[in-house]
This record gives sequence, structure tokens and C-alpha cells, in this order.
Amino acid sequence: MVSILSLWLPILLSAVLAFVASSVIHMLLPLHKNDFRKIPNEDGALDALRPLSIPAGDYMFPYCASAEAMKSEAYRSKVESGPVGVMTVFGPATVFNMGPQLVQWFVYCLFVGVVAAYVTGRSLTAGTDYLEVFRLAGTVSFACYAMSLPQRSIWYKQSWGSTLRSMLDGLVYGCLAGGAFGWLWP
Repeated sequence: MVSILSLWLPILLSAVLAFVASSVIHMLLPLHKNDFRKIPNEDGALDALRPLSIPAGDYMFPYCASAEAMKSEAYRSKVESGPVGVMTVFGPATVFNMGPQLVQWFVYCLFVGVVAAYVTGRSLTAGTDYLEVFRLAGTVSFACYAMSLPQRSIWYKQSWGSTLRSMLDGLVYGCLAGGAFGWLWP
């Protein structure tokens, strides 16, 4: 068994590597450029939504508060008339500042490193072969980064292509974490 405190360096390095890799993947490579599409008549849609001053949050439309209400004729009529969808709103007149999201992403990467360190440290001993450490730490990290992503496609109709590309990102981050842990394993 290896303590989490003795794994502080691979935890930090795996977070830095995932952070840098995600920056390269999203800013320099065209992998995610088609994850989102422009809605038809964007100007008209924005003009219609703007006066509503919708607060930041996740919305489903048409909205239904209960399973019983889903049986109502009014709800069914709304569904049949369409559109039906899920929407995330950042807020009215939000200036898109990436700073807070980048900080949260790095903290999440550290958290994934701690989880990988915990599982790997409890499962393996000091002096374990690089490949065994790589395999376990990488698998745990991949699971943290990628395995919940299909839920967005299953339940909210996010494009499977977008989901699979994001899972590929998670595989890259997991391999980098596995490498960091394997390299710096006590």
C-alpha cells in the first residue's frame, strides 16, 4: 500500500498534463469544432429569447413537473407541436470569461489525480512495475474523465460523435495520468 501523500507529485503532474492536453485538443486541433451547430435563423431565435431574460441554468421544454402531468392533453399538444429540447443558458448578457471554468477544470483534474492515487495506492505496493501502475492509474483516470459522458447522448440526445470525441479526450488524459503515475511511482 502506498499513501496518497507520497503520490502528490504524480497527482500534480497528471493534472497539469491533462490540463495542457485539453488546451491543445480544444484550441489547436479541429477535433471538437463541430460539436455544436448554429440554429436556423439564429438572429430571430435570439431576438425571441432576449426579452425573456432567462436566468443561467438548464431547461427542458416543454417542461413537465410530474409523470402525471405528462399524461395531460396540454402537455402532449406541446410535445406534438414541438420543438422539444434541452437547453443550457449561461445567463443574459453574459460575457464569456473562461477563467473560472479553467480554474474549475484544473481543480477537477487534481481531484481525478487524487482518486487515481487512492485506488492505485491501495491496490499496489511501492516498487510495482511501471506497466501495472500505468494500467491501473490510467484506467481509473479514464473512468473519471470519460465514463459518464454517454449519459448525455442516451438521455439528452447529445450527438454521439461529440460524446465519442470527448471520450477520446478522456482516454488521452487517462493515458497521460497513467504515464505520470507509472513514471513517478515510489
